[in-house]
Amino acid sequence: MERYDLIIIGGGAGAFASAIKANELKAKTLLINKGLPLGGTCVNVGCVPSKTLLWAGEVMHQAKNHGIPGINIEVKKFDFAAVIQHELDLVAKLREEKYEKVLNQLKNVTHIEGQATFVSPNEIEVNGQKYQAKKFIIAAGSTATVPPIENIKKVGYITHVEALKIKQQPKELIVIGAGPVGLEFAQMYARFRTKVTILHRGKSIFSPGEEELTTRLAEILVDEGITIKTKVQVKSARKENGKKIVSYTIDDKEEKVSGDEILLAVGKTPNTQKLNLDKAGVEVDEKFAIKVNSQFQTSKPHIFAVGDVINLPLRFETTAGREGTLASENALKNTQNSIDYNTVPWTIFTDPQLAGVGLTEEQEMKQLGRCLCRTVSFANVPKALIINRTEGLIKMAIHPETKQIMGVHILAPNAGELIAQAMVLIKNKNTIYDVVNSLPMFPTLSEAIKIAALSFTTDITKLSCCV
Repeated sequence: MERYDLIIIGGGAGAFASAIKANELKAKTLLINKGLPLGGTCVNVGCVPSKTLLWAGEVMHQAKNHGIPGINIEVKKFDFAAVIQHELDLVAKLREEKYEKVLNQLKNVTHIEGQATFVSPNEIEVNGQKYQAKKFIIAAGSTATVPPIENIKKVGYITHVEALKIKQQPKELIVIGAGPVGLEFAQMYARFRTKVTILHRGKSIFSPGEEELTTRLAEILVDEGITIKTKVQVKSARKENGKKIVSYTIDDKEEKVSGDEILLAVGKTPNTQKLNLDKAGVEVDEKFAIKVNSQFQTSKPHIFAVGDVINLPLRFETTAGREGTLASENALKNTQNSIDYNTVPWTIFTDPQLAGVGLTEEQEMKQLGRCLCRTVSFANVPKALIINRTEGLIKMAIHPETKQIMGVHILAPNAGELIAQAMVLIKNKNTIYDVVNSLPMFPTLSEAIKIAALSFTTDITKLSCCV
C-alpha cells in the first residue's frame, strides 16, 4: 500500500496551492482530482471564462454607450459562437500553462484522477486502490445548487458551467438567483442582446453588500433592459409551445415568465457527499460544508479542509488559494496560520463592478452600536467625469472615535482594482487622516478613496480638482 506524508483531494485553486507548498516542503504528496479538469472552477468554469465573456459584453456596450459627442461606433457583426470559442480556447491555454505544466514540475507530487473515498481516518480508496497518509487536505470544491422547483429537472436548465459553453445563444433567458453568478451572467447575456429576467428570493440583489450600492447597481441593470424581480418564490417550471415557463409568486400574487433557457444561480453545494466523511470522523454542517477551525482543521486534527467545501466566509478563488497554502504549512509544519477574512476584499464583476472590504454600515452598527459613514458619488471624481462614468458610488465606514477606516465599498468601473488600495488601508488599520495626507495620482478613479476620506471633514463640493 502506498503511503504519503500528505494526500490532497481536489484539483482547483485550493488543492494546487496546497500541492505547491507541500512540494516546497519536500513532502511526499498525492493529489487526487475528480469532476472538473485540473484547475477546478476558476480556470475551467469560473473566473477566467466568465470574465472573458464579460469583457466581450463590455466592449459591445461601450461601443454604443461611450458618451463622447462626435463619435459613432457601430457593431456590424456579433458572432456569439465565435466569442464562446475564443473563451474556450483561452481556458484551454491557461489550464495547460498554469495547471498541467505546473503540476508536472512538482517533483514531490503524484497526481491521479478518480473519486476519493475515506475508508478510515488515515486511509482512502481511489479506483479500487488504497492509499494512506499522515495528513489530508480536502479541497474538493462545489457544484451549482439545484433548488426544489417543481418539474425543473424534467423541463431542463443550465448552470454557469453550461452557460459558458453553449454555442446557440438564447433569445430569452430566465436567471433564478442573483448574487455574483446571477448578476454577472445576466448582464453578460443582456449585452449580447438576450432578453434577461432575474428572479431572486431576497429583497436585495446582493445582501452582503451596502444597500445604497446594490440598489444603484440594480437600477443600472434595469436601465440596460434587464428585468429584476425580488422577493420572489419560484414554484414550478413547464414547457409550452417550445418555451420554458417559470411560475412564481411575488407579494402573494402568482406570475409567470417564459424563456428559451433557465439559468440556475442560487448558490453552490460543497462536494462532500461522496467522500464518506463519516468513515474519517469528519463533521459537516446542515449545508454539507465541512466544519473547520481558524487553522482549517476539521474535527479530525490531522485532516484539513479549504475552499468551497468549508464553512468559513468568503468563498472565492483568492481565499481558497491562500487557505491551501496555509493549510499545507499547518499540516506539515504544525504552524497555526489563519486568515483575517475582514481584510479580504470581494468583487462582483458586473459593469460597473461592485466591490467591498471590511465592515458595512449594518455590521458596524451591530459591533459598535453606531456608525460614522459617508457615501460619495463618482460625479465628484474628476476622472469619472472625464470618461463619462459618473454612475458609481463609494461608501466608507470609519470608527466614530478613532477615525480608523473600518470598511470601504465601491460601485464603479474597475472597482475590483480600486478595492486593493482599501484592503491595505483596512489591513494596516489606517485612519482617514492617513488617506487625506496621501497624494494619489490625478486624475484617477482611485482618487475616490481620498475624496471619500475628505468627505468626513470637508465639503467636497467646494474643493478644486487637484486637492
